[in-house]
Parts: sequence; structure tokens; C-alpha cells
Amino acid sequence: MDDENSNNVHVGLRCTAGMIITIYNFTQILTKQRFSHTTKPFILTQIAPTYIHTYIQCVCEREIFCPNSHSSFTMMSLNGSSLVKNSVTGVSRTQSQSLRLPVRRPVVVSMLNNNNNRPDRNVSVSVDSAVKEVNAPVAAEVDEYDGKKPSASVGGGVEDVYGEDSATEDQFITPWFVSVASGYSLLRDPHHNKGLAFTEKERDAHYLRGLLPPVVVNHDLQVKKMMHNIRQYQIPLQRYQAMMDLQERNERLFYKLLIENVEELLPIVYTPTVGEACQKYGSIFKNPQGLFISLRDKGKILEILKNWPQKKIQVIVVTDGERILGLGDLGCQGMGIPVGKLSLYTALGGIRPSACLPITIDVGTNNEKMLNDEFYIGLRQRRASGQEYAELMNEFMTAVKQNYGEKVLIQFEDFANHNAFDLLEKYRTTHLVFNDDIQGTASVVLAGLISALKLVGGSLADHRFLFLGAGEAGTGIAELIALEISKQTNAPLEETRKKVWLVDSKGLIVRSRLDSLQHFKKPWAHDHEPVDKFVDAIKTIKPTVLIGSSGAGQTFTKEVVETMSSLNEKPIILALSNPTSQSECTAEQAYTWSDGRAIFASGSPFDPVEYNGKVHVSGQANNAYIFPGFGLGLIISGAIRVHDDMLLAASEALAEQVTQEHFDKGLIYPPFTNIRKISAHIAAKVAAKAYELGLASRLPQPENLVAYAESCMYSPKYRSYR
Repeated sequence: MDDENSNNVHVGLRCTAGMIITIYNFTQILTKQRFSHTTKPFILTQIAPTYIHTYIQCVCEREIFCPNSHSSFTMMSLNGSSLVKNSVTGVSRTQSQSLRLPVRRPVVVSMLNNNNNRPDRNVSVSVDSAVKEVNAPVAAEVDEYDGKKPSASVGGGVEDVYGEDSATEDQFITPWFVSVASGYSLLRDPHHNKGLAFTEKERDAHYLRGLLPPVVVNHDLQVKKMMHNIRQYQIPLQRYQAMMDLQERNERLFYKLLIENVEELLPIVYTPTVGEACQKYGSIFKNPQGLFISLRDKGKILEILKNWPQKKIQVIVVTDGERILGLGDLGCQGMGIPVGKLSLYTALGGIRPSACLPITIDVGTNNEKMLNDEFYIGLRQRRASGQEYAELMNEFMTAVKQNYGEKVLIQFEDFANHNAFDLLEKYRTTHLVFNDDIQGTASVVLAGLISALKLVGGSLADHRFLFLGAGEAGTGIAELIALEISKQTNAPLEETRKKVWLVDSKGLIVRSRLDSLQHFKKPWAHDHEPVDKFVDAIKTIKPTVLIGSSGAGQTFTKEVVETMSSLNEKPIILALSNPTSQSECTAEQAYTWSDGRAIFASGSPFDPVEYNGKVHVSGQANNAYIFPGFGLGLIISGAIRVHDDMLLAASEALAEQVTQEHFDKGLIYPPFTNIRKISAHIAAKVAAKAYELGLASRLPQPENLVAYAESCMYSPKYRSYR
């Protein structure tokens, strides 16, 4: 570019090693005509020494730069002598009209000088998420440069580049921070930070020299050190906070740590510790890890979704906080649940962290303790319901589909019974939705029952099932059991349901109570005389399988377990309620009261129990076995809807992973140490079913779905930077 007055000038940011940015080709920029841009990565090698107005278009999908399109763009003299003020007219993706953006003060942009050397360090780059490719053209209008050099606003000749010192207190300033991943900002970027694992070459290339101690350590040693540090904490909540701090500091180290120590850390990042974290979320809250949508945001939900920096979302976990585990209404502080679930989607199912979005819908809370807590972070009002609630949820579901498309998976989490069933029923035919409390729990329990049959004999149709608890989990499990029996025997679903009995707070669910029952309980109202006491129901129904989903701790009393043991040689007892304090009984109680004969599994983990010289290792009926692989299967197949047969396929796939070695220990679930391979097999079976049902959109179908699922999994291994 020898011609200073060239009408076709290439302008670009200085690229630090390893950074790829979009470079714009400004056509006839000096004559105030519109310009086009090219997305071809471009290395600037020569610049004519004239003033060129440099425009940086950082992608926020909707606007040219910041989400609200109120940010100034960067201009500088190519000879480094002065800065100019300017304004830009941009075409918004969501608005047809052009917006004129005022510039209060320019920000300095680092560029190559005309000697092809690095710029002085006082000229720095600021591009906060690596500049991404823009998919639509943008029109820009350039103001004339008046030739005047802006005066310094700060004593000593230091330019007030942010306009803070020159603005009065009642004037607005633009709070922007844009940075390329280099230097100090790189160490504060959890997506790219490697801590002491940066190599000598990387430290030089990315201006890290002196910002880190001289030692270089490998990834494995970092994991060893972090596990040592975490084990120093005696209180589980402190371990949880340490893990969350690590996630916000070094994302890849967090996931490598979790994957390689999943059995030890799963109870920390999820149940039971996450329950306490939600109760105290207002006190321990530091940085937002997801989106908060409240009643005040009605009419703005689509705009809020666009505020999230990641655009290619594949999985959303959403809660309204009304029924967090067995702890009740925690309102806005239920955010810990979506955050924890999505951590497991990545660690156990291999979904990329950037494709996951945690969301809390805040419609208030009926928890007086929360409302009176000065540290509570949500709306201080009674929980909304009825039409107001339905309209907000409908706007949310519509906005998600509009912003992320047909194939984004929306997982409902910890909604109260009345809303959970209604939302699932309403949106299952129009969206890709999944309720983990209803469907995920059902699938993992069914897998455990299929495995347990190898220890007790017979088929599912040969057994009788009694539930304590008739809410989301209880009725969801009951329905999937009935579906599986119907599939195996070709009997009508109405008939197979008769093998399943439920007890709620008012006693055994029977036909005489039909008029007073909630709609989701009515299919389980069988012909039988009323029974008030749970233990009497056991004596009357004579179940072979006892399942607790009540959320009420210590309800499987000694009398209950002893009665089950008197009726069965090997009673199957599943105490599923979370967290540990809400479990219907402990592993020690189940084995002791059954004389060591029970086949036991629980929702929360328990330590091995020694009874009469034999060590009993209880299984954990944790939804984490199912939902990560299930979600991966939906994604790799491009499924557009969830079908019940997919849940059955997931259950069967999980049961297949239990080996004779596991059965010899009394386990009905495989260890979590191989969870990624388990998830890959579940994903393959779910994807295969999606293709079979004609619900898959990613064609053609891969020949080896297991290998394909494994190849799609996110790896926490550090990447090398140029």
C-alpha cells in the first residue's frame, strides 16, 4: 500500500500469537461511502503514514460493539502521534434503523507500526472476547477529521482515554473493557488461563513474563496440587466454594479435576453440598454464572438472552427455585442447581462449557426466611402464579427458541409439582424439553431395577412396587416402570400401572380418593380400601420393591425395613430423596435392619457399611448417570423432540454397564469412575432411538454412534498457544 490516498485500505489490529481476528477491508473510506468487510484473517505488513479511522467490530450478534450499541469505536493515527474523535452509524441485527453512536473519548488500539515492529507498550489492545466473525454486513459513516489534536485532560499529559476525568459526575461514560487474551488479562480469562502451565515460549509471546513465578508445571501436577488443597477443607461448603473459585479462574483445570476425581468431587459440586450452597447462595455469591430473569423483565427476555456472551447454546438448565431438592422454596438462590447440573453436563457428558447456559426464573418466593434475609439476592415478594406466571414462562420459551433455534435442549429443574407437569406437557410437542426430576430420575431408577433383577430373579412384571411419595419423581418413575413392563409384555399401559402403588401424605392412593387427587396422581388410584399408615400399606400390598421419593427424612423406619425383610428374601429398598438429611433411611440402617439382605441404593452417597463381617457397598441412584449422556445423545443426533422410548433406551444402556464384579459387591449401578464411557453408550442408544423414530435431524446417521459420541466430547486438555 504505497499510495497514501488509496481508496482501498486494509486496516487491522495487531495480532498477538495465537489470536485470530476478523480484519475489515474499508472500501473508499475517505469519501464517506459504505464499506464492506472480509472475514479472511489478515496480517498487516505495511501501513501508509496517514490518518485512517479504524473501526473495530466486535461481535455481539445484535449491535456493532456492546450489547446496547452505546460504545465508542477505536481510532488512532497510524504514525502514533494523535487520536481522533469519531462517530459511527451501524446497522443493528435486531433493529432495521441505523443507530448513530456518539463517542465521548476514543480508546487506544495497538497496531503494527510502519516498520513492522511491535508497537510501544503504551499502545495497548482491548478486545474482550476474541473478535468473532460477523455474519451480516454493517454500514458505517465516517466523520471528517478536523486536524486538531485532542488535549490531555489529566495532569502530566496523560490522555483521558476513557473520558472519565473530563466528564462531570452527572454525565454518562461508557464502561467498556475490551482486551485481547494476552498479558494480565489472559491470566484473568478462565477460558484460556493455564496458570503456571504456560510454557516459556507462551509467556514471551503473550506478555506473561514477570506476571508469573518462573516455574513451569504441567496439568497433572496442577490437579494434584488442587486436590491437596481442597482436601484441607473439612467443611463441604468450603470445598464447594473452592471448586467454584477454580471454575471462574481456570476452566480447563476445573473440569480435568472433576473428571479425574468424579467420585470424590461429585458430592461437592452437586448433591448433597449444592443444597447447602443454595440455602446460603446470597452470602457466598460472587460473580454471576448464568442468567437471572425476573418478573421485572417481562417483555425483555429475548434481549436478556442476547446479553449472554456465548451465542451457540446447546443446553439450557432452568429453574424457578420453588422446589430445590428436598429443601423447598429457595427462590432466586436456586441458581446453584442449574450451575451444578451444567458442570456435570460438561464433565460427565462432554458438552462444551460454552454451549451450556444456566438460567433462574425469579417470580418471587414464599419462603419467609429468604424474604427476611438481608443477603437474599432475589425479588422480595410473594411467588407469582396463575396467568402472570404462565405468561412469563411462555415468553421465556418463545424467546429461547427464537434466539437459539429448534434444537436447543431445555431442561426443567426443581419446579414445584403443579408447574413441572404442566410445563412438560405444554411444551413437549413444540420444544426439545426434558424434566430431570420427572424423566431423569425415572430413567436412572428403572436402570437400577433392571440391574437388581439379576440379583433377585424374575422380570419387572413379576414384581410389585410401592412408593412413598407421589410427586414429580414418584409418578415419573412409576410411569416409566409401567411403560417398560408394557413394552416387555405387550400388555396395555392401564393394566401394567396396576402393579405400581403410591402413598402420599394422606395415605394409599385409591379410587375412592379420585375426586380430590391432583391430575398426575389419578392414573395410580387403584381399587382398594383406604390405608392411612405407610407400614400398613406395606403389609397389605406386600411389595417386593420399596421406593422413597417423599423428600422426608427417616420415613423408612426400623419397622418399615423389618416388614419389607419379612416379606422378601432380598428386599429392594431405594431411598432416593436428597440431600442426605432428607434420605428416607441411611445405608447403615437398611443393611442393619434387614440383617444384611437388602439391595439398597440412595439418591445421595453413603459410605460402605460392614455388617456381620461383610462389607456392603451401596449404589447411588444419581440422575448424573442419565442426563449428561441423554443430552449428548440428543445433540449428536440433532433431535428435535424427546420421546419416552428414548428414556427407556437410556435406562437399558445404563443397566448394561453393570458387570458381575459389581453385582458381587451388591451394586446395581456401575462406579462413576467410568462415567464418560457410560455416557457415550447412553448417548449412542438415545441417538439410535432418535434416528429410529425419525426425530433426528443430523444426517446421515454415523455408523458407530459410540465412537462418534466419544469424538464429540469436550476435552479439558490444555491447548498450546502460538
